[in-house]
Amino acid sequence: MLKRFFSSDGDIDWSIVFVVLMLALVGLSSLYVAASNDTNGLNVKRMVLMQLAYYIVGTGVVLLIMQFDSEQLWRLAPYVFAIGVFLMVAVLIFYSRSYAVKTGAKSWFAVGPLTFQPSEVMKPAFIIMLARVIANHNSDFPVHTLNSDWILLRKIILWSLPILVLVLAQHDFGTMLVFLAIIFGMTMVSGLSWSILGPIIGLAATVGTTAIVFVTQPWGRRILGHFGFEAYQFARIDSWLNPQGDTTNAGFQLWQSMKAIGSGGLMGTGFNVSHVNVPVRESDMIFSVIGENFGFIGSILVLILYFLLIYQVFQVVYDTSNQFYAYIAAGVVMMLVFHIFENIGMNIGLVPLTGIPLPFISQGGSALIGNMIGIGLIMSMRYHYKSFTLSNRRGFA
Repeated sequence: MLKRFFSSDGDIDWSIVFVVLMLALVGLSSLYVAASNDTNGLNVKRMVLMQLAYYIVGTGVVLLIMQFDSEQLWRLAPYVFAIGVFLMVAVLIFYSRSYAVKTGAKSWFAVGPLTFQPSEVMKPAFIIMLARVIANHNSDFPVHTLNSDWILLRKIILWSLPILVLVLAQHDFGTMLVFLAIIFGMTMVSGLSWSILGPIIGLAATVGTTAIVFVTQPWGRRILGHFGFEAYQFARIDSWLNPQGDTTNAGFQLWQSMKAIGSGGLMGTGFNVSHVNVPVRESDMIFSVIGENFGFIGSILVLILYFLLIYQVFQVVYDTSNQFYAYIAAGVVMMLVFHIFENIGMNIGLVPLTGIPLPFISQGGSALIGNMIGIGLIMSMRYHYKSFTLSNRRGFA
């Protein structure tokens, strides 16, 4: 297998490898700082080595996925989707009770010290399946009409609804937002007419505005409570709207994160120099470590790395000219961009806390593996440089 990587039959996108490697180094160093300065006595060596092990496993996953070309991914899509759904159902039965108490979500398997969140690997599985649904529809209806677009929209909804219901049953609001972002991004590039997309965007804006009204009013919260919203979720909203209002209880984490990032200034306090205690900074609040230790300049450099990664994804899609790949890439980009925006946004008080990890940097094996699967799909596009249209699928539908 390894011999193939250096043959002329495939092409590895080393620019993507470089960016992911840089993000991994930032992640490991930030994790070391977070664990070293944690007041709960975390085992620094164990945590860093565990994360490094996940990077190694993730690298193996990337190498494995790179062996599958677009036709093979097309055929595998229903199977990986079915496996993902099975795991999403299973976790509702066999979820970790201790993690449910800690996080409020029934979304984790736990065996001893090892944990696994099925929704993280469901994200790329869902992306592949939805890309197949959209590409297959557009192949069957090469000329878009209002009727064919409504058919496509119904297909997208039918394939998405079971996943959203399962995530909602897990009480994992943050993950549901990620899936909604993926659906929105892939729908936007699916070719739907703006006569359909326009009202959808308008409806989404209306729902969003209504939701803000509901979560900020006592009567609205009582109604949302009947639909599964928990008190801790409302507390996160309160701390976001008024971080100075309660800096000792629900708002403590956000307030400390903002203080840490602010104390970093332009150049940062220096590696492993931490003056502000931020709870759980090794995972959700890892950006506060970057902001404090490396300052504004270090934070901008991390954002540049993410920008380069997204740019390279678009470049790969442009070079390969494969419709199925294009929809996969749209889903992967939306998954990464939403994670980046949400995590950094909640660290600086721009958006409410939702428990969304920072891609390739935050601690967590499930999230890292899910992101590496996404990278593997993109790397596969470059490695199997095939420029053909779905009209010449040779039975690959």
